[in-house]
Amino acid sequence: MPVNLPTNLLRSFVAIVETGSMLNASERVFVTQSALSLQIKRLEELLQQSLFHRDGRRLSLTPAGELLLDYARKVLTLHDEAVAAVSAGEFAGPARIGMVQDFAETLLSGLLAHFAELHPEALIYSRIAGTAELLSLLEHRQLDIVLGFAGKNDPHAIATAPMSWYGKAELFSLPTMPIAVLEPPCRFREAAIRALEDAGRPYRITVETPNLTTLRAAVTAGLGVTCRTRLFLADEPHEAPGLPPLPEVSCILQTAPTLANATNRLAELARETVAAL
Repeated sequence: MPVNLPTNLLRSFVAIVETGSMLNASERVFVTQSALSLQIKRLEELLQQSLFHRDGRRLSLTPAGELLLDYARKVLTLHDEAVAAVSAGEFAGPARIGMVQDFAETLLSGLLAHFAELHPEALIYSRIAGTAELLSLLEHRQLDIVLGFAGKNDPHAIATAPMSWYGKAELFSLPTMPIAVLEPPCRFREAAIRALEDAGRPYRITVETPNLTTLRAAVTAGLGVTCRTRLFLADEPHEAPGLPPLPEVSCILQTAPTLANATNRLAELARETVAAL
């Protein structure tokens, strides 16, 4: 079977080469540096080749990277021309997309910027909320596209990711483990508490917030540990004997029954972007 290379991965690869650094590339493609690193790792896994020599923060192309660069530029040029030609003049009404904050911080700006390039006439409405609220808005025809989290075997899953523990190492060995969580309803909060209770591990909630940015700040400051996916922090998850196991979570995409052509293209871009993480 041929390998399919998502165009967003190729776009990020070319941006790194042309701008000379991860930082500059992240500003061009509108994703965080950590997300950009994950995209390049995924591209290398698909090709089973290293694309960059890494010397600290300095990057240089490997022979495989040099070979890919010219092809990547050609693919992106043809891709963008084809999409623009096929969808020209076919936009009607606002494209209404909702996503959980994890995706918003990692994907939103890049995804919508790319869509706006292809459909400069488009009006975009974006809503950031929890999955349950977003699905309710979709059901009531107030959104066209929803990106959220669900259980491992959800029929709308486009990718799965392991939940992991994040936090300062010294907190995990405390007799009563301090945890930082989002307000309910929250799948990650429920998974963390269930795992600790099933393992008979004492815990106490030290931080509760409705905001993912505040949760990240609390964990970074050492106020508690939490349970999220690798989108949460650039740091590696904490792994140590005795930590209770956590389940996998599905990244889901649901859409309204019928979509305008341009809105359908936004859904396809969203699917490609999340599946490539």
